[in-house]
Amino acid sequence: MTAEIIFTNARIVLADSIVDGSVVVKDGLITGIDAGSTVRAAGVIDLAGDYLMPGLVELHTDHLESHFHPRPKVRWPAIAAVQAHDAQVAASGITTVLDALRVGTLRTDSAGLAENVATLAAAIRAAREAGWLKADHKLHIRCELSSPDTVAGLEGLLDDPALQLLSLMDHTPGQRQFVHLGHFRTYYQGKTGMSDSQMDEFIAERQADHHRHCPANRARVVEIARARGLRLASHDDATAAHVAEAVENGVAIAEFPTTLEAARAAEGEGLAVLMGAPNIVRGGSHSGNISAAELAREGLLDILSSDYVPFSLMQAVFRLSDEGIVTLPRAVAMVTSAPARAVGLIDRGEIAPGKRADLVRVEAAGEDQGRLPVVRSVWREGQRVC
Repeated sequence: MTAEIIFTNARIVLADSIVDGSVVVKDGLITGIDAGSTVRAAGVIDLAGDYLMPGLVELHTDHLESHFHPRPKVRWPAIAAVQAHDAQVAASGITTVLDALRVGTLRTDSAGLAENVATLAAAIRAAREAGWLKADHKLHIRCELSSPDTVAGLEGLLDDPALQLLSLMDHTPGQRQFVHLGHFRTYYQGKTGMSDSQMDEFIAERQADHHRHCPANRARVVEIARARGLRLASHDDATAAHVAEAVENGVAIAEFPTTLEAARAAEGEGLAVLMGAPNIVRGGSHSGNISAAELAREGLLDILSSDYVPFSLMQAVFRLSDEGIVTLPRAVAMVTSAPARAVGLIDRGEIAPGKRADLVRVEAAGEDQGRLPVVRSVWREGQRVC
């Protein structure tokens, strides 16, 4: 049993409102919310009028890769990379993170990708079991369906108890994220330095791989998800037909739909629509696809993911609220209760009695328009981690 903790003088972000008051925590759980009360006693944590939010829940971040490969041809020790990633995640207010690892190699990948994925998964597991991590780390395996070794890579990770989510991806040029071949060329030529003729050959190869591998890989990944009770996400749906295929596959989350048509279809089918918080922060998609803010205005945005910048989640929450696109409680729900619910983590994501005491103290500096969120402290199950 642990001592009772009281957070007081807080602006508490609840599911649909913000109240001034206190929150009581005991044994890692929220036990009470006292609206309007300010407690004056030794040991009470006075938040001085700052916001108290639920810990953020991140479903899709490949940010770990930037620590594992900090420079070309440099591979950092895996557990140290996991710890560095974890520290940045926690300092951003994220208390639950699904680390996204890709299976399915492509010709442009650096050597040893499959081995690196297994190494990182093992490092996450080892660090988690040793109690070295601040956030609660789980796994999201991104399955590149056009690759010949996707299923083999996935099967090697299925016994990890932290596996929470599988996503169905197809980055074939000419469809989904890269409907416009010009965007594909710009992205991959900038990344690889290929000449125009080499790029032509690469595009033809990728399109052939799509026809050769995607149908069988999709069927097998869906079969695995159903057999093991894993949640499924679709990736970069661009059309209503893509969404219909996702629904047939049993998908629960539509990640990064690229068009308004796809987002409307996904919402209509009851899929949770997930978009990137960097899209909000930057004011649009870096790939030229639909704006996340536009989807929010249309009532078609359910979940935000930090994708490649952990702190973008908190930035996007205040950007959406300060610009009057959604209320602050609604924006907070997009990074807490909605993602938690989408992957079955119903014990967290909300400040409510009985929920995990995953909490974040946030100061909002500056004016109401364009406030800068500053994460002051983070608690996971009532224990301060940052």
